[in-house]
Amino acid sequence: MIGNACVLAVRAIRRNLLRSSLTVLGVVIGVAAVITMVTIGQGATARVTADIARLGANLLIVRPGQRVGMQRTEAAQFRLADAEAIARELSSVAKVAPSASRPLATIAGNQSWLTTVYGIDNRYLEIGTWELAAGRGFHPSEMRSGRAVCLLGETVRKELFGGRNPLGDSVRIGKVACRVIGLMLAKGQTTTGMDQDDMVLMPMRTFWRRISGNQDITSIQVSARDGIPTARVQREVTQLLRERRHIAASEDDDFSVMDLQEIARTLAGTTQVLTGLLGAVAAVSLIVGGIGIMNIMLVSVTERTREIGIRLAVGALARDVLLQFLIEAVVLSAFGGLLGVVLALALASMLAQALNVPLILDPGVIVLALAFAFAIGIVFGYFPARRAARLDPIVALRYE
Repeated sequence: MIGNACVLAVRAIRRNLLRSSLTVLGVVIGVAAVITMVTIGQGATARVTADIARLGANLLIVRPGQRVGMQRTEAAQFRLADAEAIARELSSVAKVAPSASRPLATIAGNQSWLTTVYGIDNRYLEIGTWELAAGRGFHPSEMRSGRAVCLLGETVRKELFGGRNPLGDSVRIGKVACRVIGLMLAKGQTTTGMDQDDMVLMPMRTFWRRISGNQDITSIQVSARDGIPTARVQREVTQLLRERRHIAASEDDDFSVMDLQEIARTLAGTTQVLTGLLGAVAAVSLIVGGIGIMNIMLVSVTERTREIGIRLAVGALARDVLLQFLIEAVVLSAFGGLLGVVLALALASMLAQALNVPLILDPGVIVLALAFAFAIGIVFGYFPARRAARLDPIVALRYE
């Protein structure tokens, strides 16, 4: 009986193909919007997590001053002894990498590029999981003597040398001529738009002597030991630095300790909330599509009143008529749902490529969207179907 009702439903839909297509449009858009929004949201969450992970494992970044809005408050810079104290006195810390930085113009031939120059040691590369694309890192003798050698980030290499290999060439950083001994493997941009490859790295002593003229440390990267929560390390680093900087209990910190894992969790949580809100808004169009199905089914009942009367007169039961019209509504919504899935896959693929986020398809979301479309057909198709089933055969046969 259900099979026969399905055949009759498909025939009725094909008789008014254009009207049926316009009817399911709301369901198509609703299903496509829900799946696309959730897919892109999950991709954005994965992108944020991956970007934070590329900065380093179990990493905390310590900087002088506190961030207020887009500005950072003034505070005394760190000294190398502060970084050494963290490494020496905190057993929860695996590695510590101090660094100093300054924005400077870097020149090669007739090409110039404004970038950030960092004074570092090799621990900076280890903690930040930096890899070399070519060349080598700094020798211990170069670190001790403050030799004028440097490593170039991929962005700086492209801007200064194009497609040419600059290993062994000299670049001028500010007023300092520096020999290129290595090229960093590209990491790309973060979700916030920061270019991680726009940098030049040189030995710390070289930076102090020939760039900054002082021994300030502008940032300390701290890596927690495996199995130790970064929140614990954050508390210990904060307490140690408060003691070293002689900050009273009643005074606020004049430095910040950023836990990248905590930032990643916060950003991922925010992205998931936004994804849920966008998905809920998109689901409203599914309800609108359901109202469209109910409206067109009511019109269909009115147009086919005589047909209903004939069926009832020759012995069809009310439940047979109810089932026929209910199946028509479900077929419309289910067909719209399938088209919506196809459209969503195409849209999600294009948007993921345009936004540079991974395409993460969740089968559960697709099944849920299809189930919701199916439910829309039942809920909004029941009232027209019940109205058709309750028609009086005699009145229906006399209907013009």
